Amino acid sequence: MTDTIADYLTRVRNAISANHRIVEIPSSNLKKEITKILFDKGFILNYKFEENDKKQGTIKIALKYNPVTKLSAIRSLDRVSSPGLRKYSGAATMPKVQNGLGVAIISTSKGVMTDKEARKLNVGGEVLCYIS
Repeated sequence: MTDTIADYLTRVRNAISANHRIVEIPSSNLKKEITKILFDKGFILNYKFEENDKKQGTIKIALKYNPVTKLSAIRSLDRVSSPGLRKYSGAATMPKVQNGLGVAIISTSKGVMTDKEARKLNVGGEVLCYIS
């Protein structure tokens, strides 16, 4: 598999469209950081990192739905940068997702963070995905 982040986003997107409560994803350090950001920003209910003996481990994500309308907290997941075409952004030209209502996840030299944190620290980096 060449684009593991796109696979991560597609698994979450498919689980939401099928109204699943929990989705399992193969683990990596970058995926763990993206999951932590999703949890901190309130897009998912909970997560759990499971380590296997010889395998890479899995991430179990509990998806968040509105109890009344049954709509997911995540409306859209869009991959921006891909292995064939990387998209970079400086601190001054950092993208805003839905006028600040959404989140752009950025991979910087100081770690994986949201667009607002990157602007605050005045660092740029690779724009991984948009979440709203």
